[in-house]
Amino acid sequence: MMAIIPLALPNKIGFSLPFLYKPITTRAGGGGSSCSAFTCRSVSSPTSFTWDDVVQASLPDYAPNDSSDLSGFFEKIKYCNRGSSEIKSEFIPLVIEDQIVGYIHNGFFDNYLRRFKDVFVFVPSDSRFGTTVTLNKTLSTPEERTRVVGKVIKSLAEEEKELIPGIRNELYPVTPSFGSPPYFSLERAAAPYFGIKAYGVHMNGFVKRDGEKFLWIGKRSPMKQTFPGMLDHLVAGGLPHGMSCVANLIKECEEEAGIPLSLSNQAMSVGAVSYVDVDGYRYKRDVLFCYDLELPGDFIPKNQDGEVESFKLIPVENVANVIRRTQFFKPNCSLVIMDFLFRHGYIGPECLGYLDLLQSLRSGDTS
Repeated sequence: MMAIIPLALPNKIGFSLPFLYKPITTRAGGGGSSCSAFTCRSVSSPTSFTWDDVVQASLPDYAPNDSSDLSGFFEKIKYCNRGSSEIKSEFIPLVIEDQIVGYIHNGFFDNYLRRFKDVFVFVPSDSRFGTTVTLNKTLSTPEERTRVVGKVIKSLAEEEKELIPGIRNELYPVTPSFGSPPYFSLERAAAPYFGIKAYGVHMNGFVKRDGEKFLWIGKRSPMKQTFPGMLDHLVAGGLPHGMSCVANLIKECEEEAGIPLSLSNQAMSVGAVSYVDVDGYRYKRDVLFCYDLELPGDFIPKNQDGEVESFKLIPVENVANVIRRTQFFKPNCSLVIMDFLFRHGYIGPECLGYLDLLQSLRSGDTS
């Protein structure tokens, strides 16, 4: 088992690629346990950063007294799981056909949804769930609910453009659990405002060279509606209504990294991570299905849809340092990479907090 060590890897690579981060041979001072207790320095992300900044943050001399404890990872877990029980109590269950399918902030309902009385119904006292919100009983089919709720979302977006940013005309299924028939479908950007369960696929694309593992990392386009310019997986995407995980992964592989079907169909399903993030009117209940794909050493990703600015191949240990020390990564990507670190032996039981960190990768409901 290889523990995370904030040391540069020996430069065993006998070739040069413009995308490849080449480690230096300098070693940090001191020996000792690689998982000793230490307060990790967390470096805030600037409004913009370059690949040079990423490389620098991954190196031992960037933080010479740094240790490879897990505190920096726990910070990322905490960020993805914001919201106290007191804040969560401000949300009202959204109930359809006697099933809780979401949560709506009472302020969002009062200020924006209550006036649509032909669509949303406030139930002050439900014998099973207490105070709830439901849809008008006249909306009896998934298609009708989708159409009418979609009109509400469009109306709200036109009234206040910043209320629900990032409208993309992509529908998410509204369902009590994964694989259940949806009660209706909802605009993706509105999903957190209705607190529905949302699912996605995230893929770690890795390469083995001379016994070392490297991860392909993408830098999001500065024009992205969400998390512009931040680091991301080689391939990731939300799971829209009517599409399987495998079909969605294959589609995203082609669009985001130019990975052909002959390679993408070799991706291995390796589990899932989950989190619950409550912030303002938003209640995110996300489950990310994780995949690994070992790529040929000569593969170079090429973005096809304009959503990725560039890619870089980085040693796994150095990727771990970037996650621990900075806020360069899109937050939920950090969780998926942490899961990779566990499964590939980079985080072991000798690390303080091992079991707590492992469990916290699935802080949300994975049903």
